[in-house]
Amino acid sequence: MSAAENDRSFTGSIAQVYDDLFVPLLFEDYARDLAARVAARGPARVLEIAAGTGAVTRELARLLPADTVLIATDLNPGMIARGQIVGTARPVEWRQADAMELPFEDATFDAVVCQFGVMFFPDKAAAFAEARRVLQPGGTLFFNTWDSLADNDVPRTVDGAIAALLSDRARSFMGRVPHGYHDVSVITEDLACGGFDRPPEVVTLAKRSRADSSRKAAMALCQGTPMRLEIEALGPGMLEEATAIATRALAREYGAGPIDGKIQAHVVTVER
Repeated sequence: MSAAENDRSFTGSIAQVYDDLFVPLLFEDYARDLAARVAARGPARVLEIAAGTGAVTRELARLLPADTVLIATDLNPGMIARGQIVGTARPVEWRQADAMELPFEDATFDAVVCQFGVMFFPDKAAAFAEARRVLQPGGTLFFNTWDSLADNDVPRTVDGAIAALLSDRARSFMGRVPHGYHDVSVITEDLACGGFDRPPEVVTLAKRSRADSSRKAAMALCQGTPMRLEIEALGPGMLEEATAIATRALAREYGAGPIDGKIQAHVVTVER
């Protein structure tokens, strides 16, 4: 398999850039928050879905007692492989699994956790129904999802900067996918359609997005996310061109040194 093919299956450099640059830029503070909410419930068996390279997994492994069963899953084997390489504070079971069709028996877990993954599920209500199926009665689903691009400074700047390069479909990638599932009423309706008959608790949480340089932030978003595949599809050299354009836009916004922008997400907790 070529390097480009490796990247397209989320192995190779995508997984590494994601973990080295994207996770610190956007995920780490929310991972600590989400893991603390899970740990406060004292679960005995925890399933993480769409775990990526393990930002939340590492926090859960640090906070949960050693006898708590912790299984981390992701659709992409490259992400799981990176998570295993980075490692956790104590043993975790890593498994490739599709959140739309989980390979677990009914009522197996008392917590299901998902950090910034629900936006990518093709059928949100069906994914919620699957999470509910594997939860024990009284178990809890924890997840977070980004608020709109208007409330997320660094992604908005990058999205606006590279819009002219991209096709009509790709142009709105960040608004369409990672920042396209922020309407709390829609989320609540999808949870109900997935079988959750209790109202969710939704907390809107603002934090800061920081990077050592505009270049690192641009690389994180252009080269460490699924948007990379849409950029590369435009032709040879387009990934570096998009990254350079995004770097210049961030430098204009934040200066030549470190960047610091507002980010905001919804944190959702709902009991089965």
